[in-house]
Amino acid sequence: MEKRIKSHGSNRREFLLAATALPLATALAHPALASAQDKANIAMWFDTTGGAETANCIIETAVDPFNKQGNGITVKATRQANGWEATKTALAGGGGPDIVGTPGPSFAVELAKAGQILPLDDLITKFGWDKRYVPWTLELGKVSGKIYSLPSELETLVLYYNKTVFEKNGWKAPKTIDELMKLAQHVKDAGKIPFAASNAEWRPANEWFVGEMLNHVAGPDKVYQALTGAIPWTDASFKTAIDDLNEIQQKGWFMGGLDRYYTATTDDRYTSLASGDAAMMIEGTWFMSDAETYFGKDAGFGTDWDWVPMPSTTGEAYFDVGIGSTYSINKQSKSPDAVATFLDYYFSPEMQAKLVSHCNLAPAPVNVPTGKLTDLDARHVAILDAFNKALSSKGYGYTTWTFWPPKTETYLIDNIEKVWAGDMTTDQYLQGMQDMFAQEAKAGLVPPIPPR
Repeated sequence: MEKRIKSHGSNRREFLLAATALPLATALAHPALASAQDKANIAMWFDTTGGAETANCIIETAVDPFNKQGNGITVKATRQANGWEATKTALAGGGGPDIVGTPGPSFAVELAKAGQILPLDDLITKFGWDKRYVPWTLELGKVSGKIYSLPSELETLVLYYNKTVFEKNGWKAPKTIDELMKLAQHVKDAGKIPFAASNAEWRPANEWFVGEMLNHVAGPDKVYQALTGAIPWTDASFKTAIDDLNEIQQKGWFMGGLDRYYTATTDDRYTSLASGDAAMMIEGTWFMSDAETYFGKDAGFGTDWDWVPMPSTTGEAYFDVGIGSTYSINKQSKSPDAVATFLDYYFSPEMQAKLVSHCNLAPAPVNVPTGKLTDLDARHVAILDAFNKALSSKGYGYTTWTFWPPKTETYLIDNIEKVWAGDMTTDQYLQGMQDMFAQEAKAGLVPPIPPR
């Protein structure tokens, strides 16, 4: 899903090992599936925006084998275009799937506050999920003292680039924001699009860029201070970050101009990078599930790709940490215990290893056995490795969909377009974010923030 922690003291290292699937201890045993129970049919929707390949892989790898176990539970998988919008609409009308997937923790918080999903605390105890998950990650789903969602995909964002085009033009991958901006102008002068970027199929893509600039221009220490209330979002460092992002849009560096940014599809975006029409792309690790479709000998363009950490003001490598999706139980479900049984199976270390290896999914923050991670692209492994090292040295930042409270997140997604259109200044945008954030912070809606 496009899209898409919390550690304290010794828990941080536990998170690193579990999340990045580097050398791990033996996976924790999970409870056996529930024994005799009534037959239950439970619905699960899979988003197919941008293509059905990932949905098909999850169904074939996880859902179909589960249904063949003969435990009386059948998961009915439905491929759903614009899945998140369809889910929200159905839930609001008192319907929807039994298993509720969201694009991230803040979205699940909204559903919980609307009374549309069930608290999971008793199930967490029953199935031992608190021992399987890195503890603080479950805290992300907490509303009014109860946990309503399970974190699914652990992800970060990097700068991808067309390696073939870079080599042909003698361009070097940038390390600093200044180098990135200068390179973007060189790319445009060469008649190419600096960045493949668009939001036509996923408007929250706006927040990828807002979050990356806040963390990599102002710096993650500043972001941490703002998220914990030590400084306001109107700080001058954040103004520089948003001004830089606005400059990128005003110069047409994203997809060639705002008109294309708003209309290009995911396929358009990836194709432009693979064809060499675009040179770079700021995007999350979810791209790697589609990379082989667009790059390589059999993809049509014959080009290759590579990546570097998203450049920063200082040149230091920072990786913004995010939970890309969550799963909850529909309050209207007639079979919540059956849903919990499937979720226990789905988030077992063994199944997570299969989904990472077979479907290129980002792993959930559970203890995944390294030996079962097969067939991963070496570049994927390199990102996980670099991610791990950065986290262990506090070289991490904070994604907006994981650590911003829900209304503030929605505000930054929607109103950055007003800045790009010239209808709102950077100062006004940041003041509005500060006002909204202060209200939600007072209401206790800011997720727990990993300390630095």
